[in-house]
Amino acid sequence: MKTQIPLYKVHWTEDDVNAVTQVIRRGMYWTGGPENQVFENAVASYVGRKHGVSFNSGTSALTALLLAHGVGPGDEVIVPAFTYPSTADAVKFAGATPVYADIEEETYGLDIDDAEKRITEKTRAVIAVHVYGLPCFHIRELCVMAKTHGLLLIEDAAEALGAATDSERVGSFGDAAFFSFSGGKVVSTGEGGMAVTDSEEVERKLREVRQSRSWRMSSIQAALGLSQFKRLEHLIEGRRMNAWYLSTHLPEIEGVRPPPTPWGRNPTYQFYTVRVERGRDRLKALLEEKGVTTKIYFEPLSSLPTTTRVAGEVLTLPMYPELTPKEMNYILECVREFAEV
Repeated sequence: MKTQIPLYKVHWTEDDVNAVTQVIRRGMYWTGGPENQVFENAVASYVGRKHGVSFNSGTSALTALLLAHGVGPGDEVIVPAFTYPSTADAVKFAGATPVYADIEEETYGLDIDDAEKRITEKTRAVIAVHVYGLPCFHIRELCVMAKTHGLLLIEDAAEALGAATDSERVGSFGDAAFFSFSGGKVVSTGEGGMAVTDSEEVERKLREVRQSRSWRMSSIQAALGLSQFKRLEHLIEGRRMNAWYLSTHLPEIEGVRPPPTPWGRNPTYQFYTVRVERGRDRLKALLEEKGVTTKIYFEPLSSLPTTTRVAGEVLTLPMYPELTPKEMNYILECVREFAEV
């Protein structure tokens, strides 16, 4: 029987079960209960924002942020061409038009020079994505650029809760930000998201959008998220330790490069994504045949030079706190086999 190593495992404890059970047994306020506000306050405070508003998904949170800031039909929003499709979809859901810009090589974040070239009189906002849980390299400069041109800067931190640049946490740089709690995120509520802002007016509008579109997060989910959030630093540290182990050994394998670790950037390793110089699809097939789950994050949203090159080389390997040394050694063994052929 083949070894089966999934791409991710959702970390849970009995505390999570008890938190959810208490809400269910209450028999009321499964939506709109006190857990939502506590969860919102906890995340906002952690990031360094005044307000948090929970949603049923990260996509809803981003769409609501755009709408709350008045972005809509006739407007353009600059989006990196290397990101999850929902980043661009949210722009379309708000009625605006995504304009794709290229990425920089080191952290796959938005290329500031390419983004600035695409600003027109219709541009209303820029979305900077913290890809794979790695802080966007030029996030401070992007904020300055946006302010210079009178644009809104939103951080897509869907994969990056807990990541930081030096001592500043992701989500605290732009005019607003959002996080996702779906699937195998470091903190997961199954599905869910949250927008954070310092503006009382934007918070009010976010809640209006959420109510009118029925984009609420249930209190059951909020209770689960709050329980998991209490272990956030522990969960991130487990990922970082496993990423360090893999990254220490991968340089020994020719043609496969570990994720970048720029000085002063503290990633969450939401995804552990390597670069394969040649034969990426062959490595993916070999790993899958040997029971190691992989995925390609992301396919390019537009054919731009760096985006196209990066998208043709990236491969995401399993990453979660419970990944054992035995499993990691097996993954490395499989990659070595690929490199030796």
